[in-house]
Order: sequence, then C-alpha cells, then structure tokens
Amino acid sequence: MDIWNINDFMLFLIFFIPGFISIKIYDLLIPSERRDFSVTFIEAIGYSAINFGLLSWLILIIHSNNFYSVHRTWYVIFLVVILFIFPALLPIIFKALLSWKPITKHVIHPIPKPWDYVFGKGESYWIIIHLKNGKMVGGVYDEQSFASSFPAEEQIYLEKVWKINEEGVFLEQIDRSEGIIVTRDEISSVEFFK
Repeated sequence: MDIWNINDFMLFLIFFIPGFISIKIYDLLIPSERRDFSVTFIEAIGYSAINFGLLSWLILIIHSNNFYSVHRTWYVIFLVVILFIFPALLPIIFKALLSWKPITKHVIHPIPKPWDYVFGKGESYWIIIHLKNGKMVGGVYDEQSFASSFPAEEQIYLEKVWKINEEGVFLEQIDRSEGIIVTRDEISSVEFFK
C-alpha cells in the first residue's frame, strides 16, 4: 500500500480518524497513563471498526439505492455523524454505562485512583487536609480550585483558605489569601465536608 496514493490515504483516514477521536475523548474523560502512539495506532483502527460495526445499518442505507445522488446533503451529514460525531459520543456513552449501578458491580472502575474519582465529580467541598507534620489546612474546594489528575502527582489548589482549630472546626477565612497549593509529599489524608 502506497500511503501517498490519495485513495490509500483516504482509506487510512477513514479507518484511523474515528478511533483516534474516540481515544482522545476517552482520555479527556478518564485519567490514564500517556499512550504509546505505536499501540494507539492499532487501538484507533480497532475502535474505528467498532464504530463502523455499530453504525453499519446507517452505512448500508447511505450507500444503497442512489442515496448520494438523491440526498447529497443528508449523505454529507450522515458521513460527518459516522466519522466524527458518533466516535466522540461513544466514550461518553461508555463512561455513562460504566457508572450505571447495575453494571458497576460487575466491572472494574475505569478511574485509577480515588483522588481522581472524588475531584472528577466537579462538586464543591469544605476540605481539611491533614499534613504529615501533624498540622491541618482547611479551605474550600470550589469552581476556581484545582486538583491534578493521574498520571500527574497529586496536588491540590484550594481557592479559599480558612483558619481551623485543633478539632477541625472552620473559624474564619484568611484575609487577602488567594488560596493554597498542597503537594502529595505533604499530605497525610484529606477530609471532605458538604
């Protein structure tokens, strides 16, 4: 196969792009190790095959009975759905299925660490971080806060820092504080409150 031949190149793109889109969207949804492109190449073709298998009914419809000559606009729309939109939706559907209670009992959760699971929910929390030196840091994890994702080292940025007493009671927000970053090396445990 001569990859620079336009027909071979188009065939390559048709079998590579949908799977590549699915992999990239999946990686945005679920933290994972950096992918090796040589392995990802084969995976992308496999995911494209799954995409085409699931949409084979639509592919058969648009490639039969002069569909292209009669419905050119619909042909292009369905082609965009097959090559770009459905491959982007596939990992979203997959993640939703894996989060569905009847299925969670039977499969391994795709998110590798509790850190990513909790912070991936996007919820707001009052947080007490217990440090290895015995001290505690209290604050609010909200819209402007950030927690790193796997495979990066666990770090957290709290947008609001509060004074807390030895019992973990939040006393008052620290004036003029723009937040705090705490690294994994300093963290013993993290408590969450609503």
